[in-house]
Amino acid sequence: MNSSAPKIGFDRFIPLEWVASVLSVRNGTMPFDGLYEQLKKSGLGKEALAKSLTKLNGLGLQPRDDLVDFVDRGLSAVPVGASSDEVAAYAWGVAVATYPFFGKVSELVGRLTLLQGDCSSVEIHRRMSEVYGDREITKRATQAVLQTQTNWGVVLREDKGKRLTRQAPRTVTMDELTVWLIEAAVRYAGKPVSVPSLQSLPVLYPFTLTRPLAYLVSNSAKLILRSEGPSSQFVVLREQA
Repeated sequence: MNSSAPKIGFDRFIPLEWVASVLSVRNGTMPFDGLYEQLKKSGLGKEALAKSLTKLNGLGLQPRDDLVDFVDRGLSAVPVGASSDEVAAYAWGVAVATYPFFGKVSELVGRLTLLQGDCSSVEIHRRMSEVYGDREITKRATQAVLQTQTNWGVVLREDKGKRLTRQAPRTVTMDELTVWLIEAAVRYAGKPVSVPSLQSLPVLYPFTLTRPLAYLVSNSAKLILRSEGPSSQFVVLREQA
């Protein structure tokens, strides 16, 4: 076991309907007890239920202190009665920003499916093991993320789960949600992200961003554009600039 391997964090299958219920709890249209009963009815044992709730805390119920404002802005970008695509966009952004493990799996799937639209799940597992250690928890957690992303409708698992195929990307047209997803990707990257790459960031592979991205970033209260040279612009978090 590699004791220096980074922490995993996201190691549970989280259906999109649970995230939708998190949104409902946060916007006041569902009591917390309603979400709790939903999890109990799914057949989870006591330990599994507690661990799933911990993940849902990170996905919006009780976010980390440094992400409260980010999560609140994501919630405000998704209307009450949001469509499944809007819920998926929120779920993706908050998962990427909160759980680097989820973000790394997403980045790998995005990169490996870029050219042909599909990739081997074995390759995803191998590359995750190189980063997080070749241990059973890494395999289980990677499987949980892939299962979650399948449920969220962004990939298909074919050939008995051996191959991953991209689903058609969802088009994001709302300015507020667009810039929030960009912020999620920058938070995941932990470093400046070039403006030309924003339209095709592997970590945001399930989405097509159609709005004028440089303009949105330049008008964001949380992001700024940084110029490096006469023709290179990068996006950075304002708090880290």
